Amino acid sequence: MKLSSFGEKFTSQSGITTLMDDLGNALSSGSDMIMMGGGNPGHIPEVQERFRQRLEDILADESQFKRLIGIYDPPQGEKEFISHLVKLLNNLYGWNLTERNIGLTNGSQAAFFMLFNMFAGDYDDGIQRKIQLPLAPEYIGYADAGLTQNFFTAARPSFEYFDKHTFKYHVDFEKLHITEQTGAICVSRPTNPTGNVLTDEEVSRLDKIAKAHDVPLIIDGAYGTPFPHLIFTDATPIWNENIILCLSLSKLGLPAARTGIVIANEQVISSMSGINAILNLATGSFGSMLANDMVASGEIISLSKDIVCPYYERKAERAVKLLGQGLEGYPYLLHKPEGAMFLWLWLKDLPISNQELYERLKARGVLVVSGHYFFPGIDDEWQHKQECIRITYSQDDEVVKKGLAIIAEEVKRAYDSKAVA
Repeated sequence: MKLSSFGEKFTSQSGITTLMDDLGNALSSGSDMIMMGGGNPGHIPEVQERFRQRLEDILADESQFKRLIGIYDPPQGEKEFISHLVKLLNNLYGWNLTERNIGLTNGSQAAFFMLFNMFAGDYDDGIQRKIQLPLAPEYIGYADAGLTQNFFTAARPSFEYFDKHTFKYHVDFEKLHITEQTGAICVSRPTNPTGNVLTDEEVSRLDKIAKAHDVPLIIDGAYGTPFPHLIFTDATPIWNENIILCLSLSKLGLPAARTGIVIANEQVISSMSGINAILNLATGSFGSMLANDMVASGEIISLSKDIVCPYYERKAERAVKLLGQGLEGYPYLLHKPEGAMFLWLWLKDLPISNQELYERLKARGVLVVSGHYFFPGIDDEWQHKQECIRITYSQDDEVVKKGLAIIAEEVKRAYDSKAVA
């Protein structure tokens, strides 16, 4: 079969396809695989009950049911949901948004595919522009979203150490170089895979740099504020005409509904809506209609802060404690878990690669993600890329406990083999 360059690029193996294949195959096989690799949110009873009630209300109302399954939304997305979201965000933050500042997509992944290729790639002036990541590691799903090769540039982070087992990445602004080849700056907050939350000062500096170079600052808030608010530290939401803020309903508890939210200036939303029409005709209505009343009443904020966030913060604390007990006496470091639903485990001077550790864990029935996938834009042979893994702690506590014990066993086995040799 002959394929175009597009076909060759998007059918080749990538980190995100490997991850999703592993997750899908494990789930469909009915095996007892411990799922600690993907970003599937936990099943929080209070959240699921709220969505169940809302779905029952829709089913009982003929007009709402017809809207849910039988009417195309405009390419910008479900109008009533957008209107309620505008009012909510303006009331919370005074952003002066209008309905023309928000667009919906079929999930955040679709949003980033559109946005990245709007601002990076081949330009009429002959310059191939790129997405600048202020620091890597960054989200695995970004890496293969570009229509052209060499789509990202990234800077190595600086390191802050809190104790012998805890550290935090920061943007190293001395290594951040914005040039005429920069199409946009993008960062996730909290960061997937590390749980890092950029400080308000870091975000403010990135905003000023982006404005000075006339490029947009894209902030991926899929885990962030105002919902689902998987943030365990202080972080001030920010938006202005030069910022593209991306939110999602997935981590609130609707990953299957595929609802991405983009907040940007009118020109960006109009352009993205046009692309959306070509790619999808329209966005799906399921997620926006399920969450519509929660947004209208503001309940989505209390649900996020009072139920969703504490649920994951407790899980993070428990996972850190268990992994620390399992690896006591070994040279591990954990990124300070400030948000999201992951532990980022750094195994200094690991005698095997993180990919080999991934294979060993998979053979033991535990799925994690090898950290080397999370460094788009850093092409050199930095050893740190081979020493980290991402661990998800969102699932059932006893399952997570079992998985962490196996991870600790395999890590110790790898270090011990070097000592014997």
